[in-house]
Amino acid sequence: MLRRALLAALPALALALPAAAQDRVMNLYSARHYDTDRALYEEFTRETGIRVRLIEGNADQLIERIRAEGRNSPADVFLTVDAARLARAASAGILAAHGSQVIDQRVPATLRDPGGLWFAVTQRARVLMYDKERGVPAGLTRYEDLAKPEFRGMICVRTGSHPYNTSMAASVLAADGPEATEAWARGVAANLARPPQGGDRDQINALPTGACRIAISNTYYLGGYGRSTNPAERAIFDRTGVIFPNQAPGDRGAHVNISGAGLVATAPNRDNAIRFLEFMTTHKAQEMFALGNMEYPVVEDAPMHPALRSMGTFRGEAVAAQRNLDNTPQALQLMQRAGWN
Repeated sequence: MLRRALLAALPALALALPAAAQDRVMNLYSARHYDTDRALYEEFTRETGIRVRLIEGNADQLIERIRAEGRNSPADVFLTVDAARLARAASAGILAAHGSQVIDQRVPATLRDPGGLWFAVTQRARVLMYDKERGVPAGLTRYEDLAKPEFRGMICVRTGSHPYNTSMAASVLAADGPEATEAWARGVAANLARPPQGGDRDQINALPTGACRIAISNTYYLGGYGRSTNPAERAIFDRTGVIFPNQAPGDRGAHVNISGAGLVATAPNRDNAIRFLEFMTTHKAQEMFALGNMEYPVVEDAPMHPALRSMGTFRGEAVAAQRNLDNTPQALQLMQRAGWN
């Protein structure tokens, strides 16, 4: 009788085991591809016992994958770079409000969705850089100043169609309107020292060679030189100055590119997912982001690499992800029409 009872119970036990195992898992769909992120996931597992199963891919492809998987999607958390892609995920209906007071208390309102669908985990400022040995270009304090005729032949920047630049132009469009933005883009194109080429590091590297006086770049590229053990890269860091644009009282602040995360609406491991999202706002996680990838933390008083701190402090503009998504196609059209290709 006992043997018969045990055999009868086996199917139920077999069904229960996967559910029990599932309690210690969190499935992350990520468009970030950094070794430092993997170290952060390992730290989360050490602290909580919850294993992170990582699925990496292109952000748009991951959004479509979650949509196609529907209610059967294993995805618990969506993590990506660029506010516009977070807005696209929200518009696709794949995100749900996390409802965490911990996140809302730690992350400033300017860096999270008002409805709780996503929040920034890191930020990078899009700044203007110059060669300290040649001095600060006079009259350069705002993005709009890049179009001034006195900067003719001075600017190095990557292609206008790159998301970093279309996002920056979308910010200018929101602030100044289409006519002024097209005039601004035409002025920037006229002020280029060379045709757009390479990545942000290439623009920084051009400064000490005299190829240009002004480089447009994200901060974390220069920050990488600041922590480098390569003497040549460290020398470039020491020689490069940073201007955080649009900092005057009443101005909108420096444009920031964020990485952000959101809870997937159909998350099968919701509690574990929220615990992971909250972990990313802890000082330990923020320090790992900042030290590992030279990104600015989003949590006040979180540790920061000395190289980032030495660049100076700044006020960032509020992240308006949906507005950025809506404005990007028009911003790109205006840039191309103005000759910034």
